[in-house]
Amino acid sequence: MGKVEDGRPYQWGRLYAALRAVRGLASAGRVVPATDRELRDTTSRPRTVFEGFLRTAGLDVLAARGRGGAVAEAAAVAFADVALLIPPEAMGRENLTPQTEHFRQGYEAQLAAYRKAWEGLVD
Repeated sequence: MGKVEDGRPYQWGRLYAALRAVRGLASAGRVVPATDRELRDTTSRPRTVFEGFLRTAGLDVLAARGRGGAVAEAAAVAFADVALLIPPEAMGRENLTPQTEHFRQGYEAQLAAYRKAWEGLVD
C-alpha cells in the first residue's frame, strides 16, 4: 500500500493550498486558511474549483507582486508551486469526497510549509 503523500488527493490538497496562497496574497497581502466548508466544497468538485483559481492566477500574482517586499516574494514562490503541483497528466473531474481527509492532509502540509517560510503572512 502506498503512502498518503503519494496519492492524488494529497497532491491536489497541496495544489489547493498554493492556489489559495496566490489569491490571498493578492487580495489581502496574507494567506487565510480555508474553512471546513471550503475544503468540502473543493473536494466535491476539485477541477472546477482549480479552474476558477487558474482563470485569475496571472492577475492575482501581478497584484501580489505589486505589493512588494515579503508578499511579492511569497507570491512568486506560491505561483511557481502551482506550476509544479499541477500533475503532468489529464486532471479528471472525479469527486474526492471519499478521500477528503487525504486532501486535507496535503492542504495542511503545504500551508504549514508556507507558515514556516513566510512568518507573519499566513494566519
